[in-house]
Amino acid sequence: MQSKIRITWTAPFALAVIIGIGISVHLEHRAVAEETASPAAVADAQPRGRTPTPIVDAQYPASYFPNTELLGDQEMRITALGTGMPNQTRAAVSISYLVELGNGDKFLFDIGSGSMANLFSLRPDFSKLDKVFASHLHIDHVGDFMGLHIGGWLSGRYTPIHFYGPSGSTPELGSNAFVDAMQKGYAWDLTTRSGALPDKGAQIVVHEFDYLQENEIVYEDNGVTIRSWPAIHSLDGAVSYSLEWNGLKYVFGGDTYPNRWYAKYAKGADVASHECFLPPKTLAEYFGWDLQQATYVSTRVHTEPQAFGKVMSEVTPRLAVGYHSVQSPENNAAIMDGVRKTYDGPLALARDLMVINVTKDDILVRMATVDDYVLPPDVTEAYKEAPRTDEKHPSEAILSGKWQGYTPPPMPQK
Repeated sequence: MQSKIRITWTAPFALAVIIGIGISVHLEHRAVAEETASPAAVADAQPRGRTPTPIVDAQYPASYFPNTELLGDQEMRITALGTGMPNQTRAAVSISYLVELGNGDKFLFDIGSGSMANLFSLRPDFSKLDKVFASHLHIDHVGDFMGLHIGGWLSGRYTPIHFYGPSGSTPELGSNAFVDAMQKGYAWDLTTRSGALPDKGAQIVVHEFDYLQENEIVYEDNGVTIRSWPAIHSLDGAVSYSLEWNGLKYVFGGDTYPNRWYAKYAKGADVASHECFLPPKTLAEYFGWDLQQATYVSTRVHTEPQAFGKVMSEVTPRLAVGYHSVQSPENNAAIMDGVRKTYDGPLALARDLMVINVTKDDILVRMATVDDYVLPPDVTEAYKEAPRTDEKHPSEAILSGKWQGYTPPPMPQK
């Protein structure tokens, strides 16, 4: 029985998501809403005034409104937080994907520069956003990690954040060195906040693994298994990931030249995401590069559209997702022309805040609708009660400079 894929699209940028041939096949799918949402999902902290409800008979709204839908206990939701380049735009920030599962678990794959704004616009329960899986250490893939670490700590996370990432060809090029340098660089920031915020929330736990390992487990808990394999990009030390849970499989490619590991280990994916870069001529015109430079970047360092199509024709996922491009109608048309020369299956070209709901019988692609000034979620009682050391203060030399023309109001009693 063939699964059904649906697209709902209300934005004017209709070229950003295109669905392939022969996918509107009728299917008697289960009613997602008839399942009971998992207790873990129900327990998510919510912004004030938001009460999430179950989806009835798989009848989803045309847009995804964050914190209004209960995720089914057999369901996966993938949100593209960033799909663009290092030289990001307001419409396309750097790479990041949020994966939420019906068991309450949440995972971030990359956290590139600019992606934090889109993550915060969703107002998730930050106490559960404590796991980041980095494909490699380019700024457009990890540039917002410290923003996530500190912003999440401020917004409800009271436990350590976990950074999963590959080793490098030398120790100083690996994930341990990256996180150590970030902590040293932000030492003043972290020190000033400790005491006012929960102590353990300041901690970063690094899980560095061998970038050469093939389809080996890097994370396994609560029925979730995440594996990694090598990717080909710039230097040694880039990887791709698969997440498997409840019979569903999501693959995150990171940046990579087409490689045999992805072609092998991405098979069986419900959703396979892989970079789909601008073709050389379009890249040269867009950035003002010469064609030789554009060809090298597009076809040697990244994956151009026809190559993306070849990879997906080999993998045959339920839904192929292309990303890592500069969003514009002209560019997307050039990408689509290239992909369709080599791939005729179900396809979405990702844009920021695209949402994919996945069950065993149904895949729905739509866009999130977010507020510019949305209320944050309430922090949990566990966050409020988490241990804190003494608050930090400036020295007497600095405090002596207080202006006597102002007296602050008295502190309220706890």
